[in-house]
Amino acid sequence: MVAPESTDAVAAREAAPARVRAGMRRRHNWVQLVKFCAVGGSGYVVNLAVFALVFSALGWHHLVAATLAFAVAVSNNFYWNRHWTFSAREGHAGFQAARFLTVSVVAFLFAATVLELLITQADMPELPAQALSVVAATPLNFVGNKMWSFGRRPRPG
Repeated sequence: MVAPESTDAVAAREAAPARVRAGMRRRHNWVQLVKFCAVGGSGYVVNLAVFALVFSALGWHHLVAATLAFAVAVSNNFYWNRHWTFSAREGHAGFQAARFLTVSVVAFLFAATVLELLITQADMPELPAQALSVVAATPLNFVGNKMWSFGRRPRPG
């Protein structure tokens, strides 16, 4: 027997589409998305440059190259997203960094899965596959960071 949903859970599930529609109408969210994509663009260039260097010049496996590229790009992205995109300087940097890294790792694992599928199943060359996999993970990364890493917390009292 399946337990019935709580009233709060039902209300939250039913309110979600309305919250999404309301959020899409706010200009501020679109500005943040553009800034996030600009920061991501710089991280994307760093990511692809490191990937190309490690994969092509050093001849390392594409997943190792992708992991190193991620590690280099994530630091750049954290700084700029914290200070410019989300203007979240008043929050505790350590907590934000831990959350940012968690979201980034989840997005990276998604991107790595896409990368592996594009290479092994679609027979795509490694560098274009890496480029597409990073793009595919961007929406997940944005929502996670906006809502959790740098989201505004209600103040007590």
